[in-house]
Order: sequence, then structure tokens, then C-alpha cells
Amino acid sequence: MLSARGTAEAVRTGAVSPTELVEDTLKRAERLGPEVGAFVTLTPELALAQAAELERRLRAGEELPPLAGVPCPIKDLTQVAGVPIRRGSAALPADPAPVDDGVVTLLREAGTIMIGKTNTPEFGLPPYTEPDVAPPARTPWDLGRSAGGSSGGAAAAVAAGLVPIAHASDGGGSIRIPASCCGLVGLKPSRGRVSPGPYGAEAAGLSTHGVVTRDVRDTALALDLLAHDWPGDAFVAPPGGPFLAACDVEPESLRIGLVLDPFYGTPGEVDPACREAAERTAELLTELGHRVDAGPAPLTAESQQRGLYAFEALWSIGALGAPVPAGAEDRLTPLTRHLREVGRGVSGLRYAQAVQTAQLITREVAAAWQSYDLILTPTLAQPPMPIGGLRNDHDPVAEFEAQYAYTPWTNLANVTGRPSISLPLHRIERDGRTLPIGIMLTGRYGADAMIISVAAQLERARPWPEGPRPVHRSEAG
Repeated sequence: MLSARGTAEAVRTGAVSPTELVEDTLKRAERLGPEVGAFVTLTPELALAQAAELERRLRAGEELPPLAGVPCPIKDLTQVAGVPIRRGSAALPADPAPVDDGVVTLLREAGTIMIGKTNTPEFGLPPYTEPDVAPPARTPWDLGRSAGGSSGGAAAAVAAGLVPIAHASDGGGSIRIPASCCGLVGLKPSRGRVSPGPYGAEAAGLSTHGVVTRDVRDTALALDLLAHDWPGDAFVAPPGGPFLAACDVEPESLRIGLVLDPFYGTPGEVDPACREAAERTAELLTELGHRVDAGPAPLTAESQQRGLYAFEALWSIGALGAPVPAGAEDRLTPLTRHLREVGRGVSGLRYAQAVQTAQLITREVAAAWQSYDLILTPTLAQPPMPIGGLRNDHDPVAEFEAQYAYTPWTNLANVTGRPSISLPLHRIERDGRTLPIGIMLTGRYGADAMIISVAAQLERARPWPEGPRPVHRSEAG
């Protein structure tokens, strides 16, 4: 499969027509999409109409946008005008959205073709994609294992070679987790780099839009296109682009802290393969001229507990604010019902204290890491989990704790607003299958270009396999 950039070039030069590309993509999505749980909706009429308009522009000799003709589905937490949105929930009717969200407008203006909506867990809350309204999203590396979440459908679609790029979003790791599970590049930009406007609100500032891709350059180009302010934005990141150009900048020698112990949880919960992936990346970074040493823990034990307590308050209030119709609570998953019940018990004072705690933690992390340009960790504490390995309908309290153990590094970047990227640098053999293991680089707030520059350097030094990812059906699947 071509990159997003390569696909756009093929369209621009006439090597493939937009209509042919859309028809081929839809056929493969219909055939393979259900196998990996990638899509909840395909939109052939919309996609073919967009392809026809692009062909008109080609015939007219008009200048084409950077991603002209590139199929790019949208995660089903985000509105596409006229297309049903269900947010992964059986409690919501599949009503068509009234408007395009801002990120959809920007992707449309960039020339992408919207072929469908990708699978997501209910309201994007857990780090797996196993909604009650669709089959689970599976990593194409082993169909018995999860694609992660909450952008699991997006990652499955890209990893299976159905599309070269897919819209995603990240409120606690939801771009980087599936990127790790599916062997992809996943960047959570700095807070305020990609606006939720003009219709979305920043709330606590945890979540941001982005993409999942197969290489760093596609991710960088997408960030150039999505880094757009809308009137009234509460957060605006400092100037930082152009990001695609940063891929060609050889970074100076940086000081990088290697942190292997979880930011939350205990060291014994980390699979040795995940530790080894980060350690091997540290060796590669040293070979590339960077100074890598053992970085300090970002939080004291007391701050860890305060942070967990604050994140639970913010996350549960987010769940409580989901647009659940009256009388539909019983159609929610047990985890969502649990989080909403926790949210009902969060007082105004506790919520205000949670926001304040997040700000104080941001200061504490900045002080702990002020002498480091980047922090290197594993992305996840385990390889891709078996389907059903995290979801626990009988005990959602235990499930929420297990989620922290699985993702002990990702959500700190959301709390502090820092840019953070997962890279597919490593593979392991497990249960007779090859599985991807992601490593994560987290930078200073606003330093998106730096993190992209180092990611591109790592990709040049140790390229990961190109082309569609293999699809294996495990005995469990």
C-alpha cells in the first residue's frame, strides 16, 4: 500500500483515477473490514461524489490540495454531516450528524475522501474497541488480539492496508495505544495544536484530534493540515510548524530520559518485551548521537495518587456528560454506567480541585523533566491484549484498575498537554505470532516539531516494514 503522500501523487499524475481508487478501497473495506472490525459505516455515495468532484478539478487543471484523492475514514466520535453517528453506543440512535466537525472540514479541504466511519468503544472511554453495536476491532497481526482503543477501528483499517491514513483522537492514549497494538505511527499533538472547534469544547483539555499512519511523514503532513485555530479557542499551542519539513531536519544531540517504571502502578506489571523495546530504542538513540540516561519519575507517590483521583473525576464527568437519552441508561455498557455513577458523586468542588490538581501536576512534571528534551518509555505495559482481555462487565471497578496497569504511561501527556508519539520500532514472537511493540517519546509542551524530527530520524535508522500488515487468524480467533 502506498503512503498517503504516494496515493495523492498517483492521483495527481493520473496513475489512478479518484473514482477507481474509491471503488477499490470500498471493495476491500467491504471484504476485509469486518474481519478486523474496522468500520461501523461505509459511505459509498459520499465518497464517489467527492471523487467525481476531484475528477472535475483534475480535468479543469485546477491546483489540487496535498491529500487529493486519499481515502481517510473518520472515527465515529466525530461528526460528518449527513452520516449516522452512534459513538459506539447502543443507547444512541444512529441519527445523521447535522454538521461536519472542524477536523472533518480540514481533512475535506486537504482533499481526502471520506469512505466511512471507524469503529470506537462506547464514547471512546476504554483502551480497547469492543462496543455492543459492532464487532471488536482486531489487530491484523493476530485476529485473536485487540487493535486497542479508542481509535481501534482507525488503526485496524490502516494496519490491514485498507486505507493509508485514518482520523483518530486521543484523550488518554487513544491514538498511541492502537498505534502500538497495530504497528503504526500515532502522534498525540500538544494541547491546542489541533482545535476541537468550531463546534467542540476543550473541557479539561485532555483530548485532541490526530491521525494514525504507516510512516512519520504522513503523520507530520497531517499535522500541518490539522493545526488550525478556530475563533474562541480556549487553548492555542505556540507556533511550531511546518511539521513535514521537520522530518528532514537532523536533530541536534538531545538529552533523553529513559523511564521504564510506570507513572502509575508497579514495575512488576510491565512485560519484559515492552521494557526491552524501550531499552533497545535507547541504545539506538545513543548510536545516533543523543545522550540517554535514566530519567526521573515524573511524580512522587503522593502525586500519583492525587493524579489518579483527579483523572478519575475528570474522566467520569466526561462519561456523565455523554449525550445519553432519557431512559436509555440500561443500554450502556457496565463500564460506562459505572463511570457515570462515579461522575454523579463528583461534587463541583471536587471537579474544580481535579482541574487544579492537573495544573499542579503539569508544573511538577515540568520541574522533574526540565533538563530533558524528550522522555522515552514503552507505549504499553503489555503486548496487544486478547479480545476480551480487558473488558470486565462483571466488575467494572476492577476493569478500570486493569486499564491503568495496561496504559501506565499514556495519559500523563494528556493531563500535561505534552506532545507524545508511539513508534512501531519493535516486534516480538508470542504464541507463534509476530506482534508489534510500540515505544513512546514524550516532549516538552509545544515541541511537536522536535518530536517529529527525532521520530523521522529513528525511522531512517531502523525502518519498519512497509506495505499492508499481515493478517493472522489465531486459534483463539
